[in-house]
Amino acid sequence: MNPTVPQIGFDRFIQLDWVTAALKVRADMASLDELNALLDAAGLGKEAKVKTRTKLNALALEPRADLVDFVARGVQLFKGTDDPAELAAFAWGAAIATYPFFGQVAEFIGRLSSIQGDCTSSEIYRRMIEVYGDRQSMKRSVQYVIQTQANWGAIERLQKGTRLVRLPTKSITKDKVIAWLVEAALRYQGRAVSLAALQSLPVIYPFVLTQPLGYLMANSPMLEVRSEGPSNQLVALRASI
Repeated sequence: MNPTVPQIGFDRFIQLDWVTAALKVRADMASLDELNALLDAAGLGKEAKVKTRTKLNALALEPRADLVDFVARGVQLFKGTDDPAELAAFAWGAAIATYPFFGQVAEFIGRLSSIQGDCTSSEIYRRMIEVYGDRQSMKRSVQYVIQTQANWGAIERLQKGTRLVRLPTKSITKDKVIAWLVEAALRYQGRAVSLAALQSLPVIYPFVLTQPLGYLMANSPMLEVRSEGPSNQLVALRASI
């Protein structure tokens, strides 16, 4: 039997202001009519609008069953904020928790650009093929994710989009926001992560977590710190969530 081929899922360009609008709708601070007007103003065709709304539903309005509580807590944390870094953190956290494809692109960009601050779109494409296979829609979907991450302030696309340059990281200072973003990363990873590695996880490369993470993780109701040997501590989702 062939192994299950992972789904792509994230196959649209999603602007940050669309996610922000969906967040406001979910928080009862705006109406669906306002969100639809924003999408109409972007010139989306009927089919493109439907597919875009599907992504916004998954990220904020109607998350899948296992993420309902996670997204709801994110909405409460971020509603009312006008801080671009926090709005990007909500979009990013929801995206990597909901769409492994988005998270995998982020992880590759974060890893490959960690030394010199840049990488190429072709490098990302080759590595995504190794994970997802060489499908007809692969290159287009990877480009949609790259375009989205650029719109969300993570990277700049240069040389006609072939070179990806990291933009300055966004400082996340609020304890609960940091814990929520770490939870998103753990949901993407699907496993415990070393406490020492949290600050430099490639999948959340656009953000720097400014608070002492050991104390914060140990006091989070959604996360737990486990000791593995005398000098290694792991952070994991609590078993009940």
